[in-house]
Amino acid sequence: MEKSYKTYIKDLINLALPIIMGHVGFIFIMAGDVFVAGKYSTDVLAAVSISSAVTSLVFMFGIGLIISVSPVLSNRLGAKKSIKKFFYPTIKFSQIIAFFSMLLIMACIPLMEHLGFEEHLFPYIRTYTFVFAFSAFGGYLHAALKEYLQAYEIVFFPNFIAIIGIFLNIAVNWIFVFGCGFIKPMGVFGLALASVFIRTFMGLALLIFCLVKFKIKNVVVPKKYFGILINVGLPISIAICLEFLAFNSMAILMGRVNGIYAAAQNIINVIASASFMVPLSISNAIAVKVGYANGAKNLVDIKKYSIAGVSLSVGFMACCGILFALFPEFFAKIFTSDKSLIAIIIPIMYIVALFQCFDGLQCSLSGVLKGLKKTFMVSVADFIGYILIGISLGSFFAFKMKLNLFGFWIGIGISSACVGFVLLLEILRLYKKMKKEYV
Repeated sequence: MEKSYKTYIKDLINLALPIIMGHVGFIFIMAGDVFVAGKYSTDVLAAVSISSAVTSLVFMFGIGLIISVSPVLSNRLGAKKSIKKFFYPTIKFSQIIAFFSMLLIMACIPLMEHLGFEEHLFPYIRTYTFVFAFSAFGGYLHAALKEYLQAYEIVFFPNFIAIIGIFLNIAVNWIFVFGCGFIKPMGVFGLALASVFIRTFMGLALLIFCLVKFKIKNVVVPKKYFGILINVGLPISIAICLEFLAFNSMAILMGRVNGIYAAAQNIINVIASASFMVPLSISNAIAVKVGYANGAKNLVDIKKYSIAGVSLSVGFMACCGILFALFPEFFAKIFTSDKSLIAIIIPIMYIVALFQCFDGLQCSLSGVLKGLKKTFMVSVADFIGYILIGISLGSFFAFKMKLNLFGFWIGIGISSACVGFVLLLEILRLYKKMKKEYV
C-alpha cells in the first residue's frame, strides 16, 4: 500500500522536531552571546560581531565537512550495512578538523587588524578571537557525534543537550563577563571563555552518551572513509562558507564605515537565523530520509520526502516573514535599547521578511541533494547566487545607491531566490536520471 503525503510529512516532523530543538538551542546560545555583549557595551558587541564575521567562515567550513557524516552513514544503513565501526573514525575526523580550524582562526587575528576597522576595537577583537579559537575542539566533537546519532535517527538527546546549553551559556556568560562572588569581571575575555566552556561541555556530554549506549570497540576502518566524507562534505563546506561570506561581508564592509553597522548586522543575523533553524532542521531530516531511500534505491520515497520537506520549510518561513513584517521593532528591542541601532534594524526587517520563503526553499532543496550525495551543485548555486549576484548587487545598493546595510540586504534577498531556482533545476534533472536508473 502506497503511503500518503501526510505520512511522509509526519515522518519528517517526528525526525525534525528534536533537531529543531537543537538548532534553536544553537541559535539561542549565539543570541545569548549577543545579548550579554550588548548589555556590557556597544563597542564590545561591535568587536565580537566583527570577529565572528571573519572566524565563523573558518568554523563553518569545518562544520560543513562534518555535516557529511549523517547522509553518508544513512546511505549505508539504507543499503543494510552496519555503521558502528565508523564511531571512532568520526571523532578522529572532527578533531583533526578542529586543530586546523583553531590555527586558521588564530591566523585571522593579524588579518583583521588590517581591514580598516576603528582602532579602539582592536584589543577586544584580538582577545575574543584568540580565546574563541579553542572552542573548535568541543564544538566539532558535538557536531560530529550529533551527525553520527542522526544517521540512526537518534535525535532527542543530542538536541536536548543544546537546550541545556542555552541556559548554561547565559549564566556562564553573565558570570564571566560581569563577575560573581570570587569570579572577577572578565569582559570580552569572559565572553570567549564561556564559548569554550559551553562547547566543551556539549561535546563531552554526547561522547559519554555514545560510549554508554553503544559500547563500541575501536576497530580499523579503511582511510577511504575520510575521503568519502571530504568528497561529500567539501561542496557543503564551500556552499556554507559562500553563504556566510555573503552575510558576513556586510558586517565587515559596513563595519569599516561605522562599528554600529557591524553590531546591527549581528543582531539581524541572529533574528534571521532563528527562523532559519527550522528549515535547516527539516533539511537535515530530509537528508537522512532521502539518504536512506537512496541507499535502498526507492525513488517513490525520494520524491515524496523531497516534496513534503520543501512544503514544510516554505510554509513555515512564509509565517515567519509575516511576523517579521508586522513586528520589526519588537524583534530589534529584544537585543538592544540603543535607538540608533533600532533605527537601522527596523527597515531591514522588511527585506528579511520578503526573502524568508526563498531561504526555506533553497535550504530544503540542499537537504535533498545532501541525501543523494550530490552536493557539488549546492556550492555552484551558492557561488552564483551569493557571490556573483548577492555581494555584487548588495555592494552596488549599499555604496553606489547610498543605502548602506539596507542595500546589502536587498542584494542578499535576490541572491537567495536565485540559489533556490538553480537547486530546483538540478533536482529535476537528477530525478529524470534516477527514473531511468532505478527502474
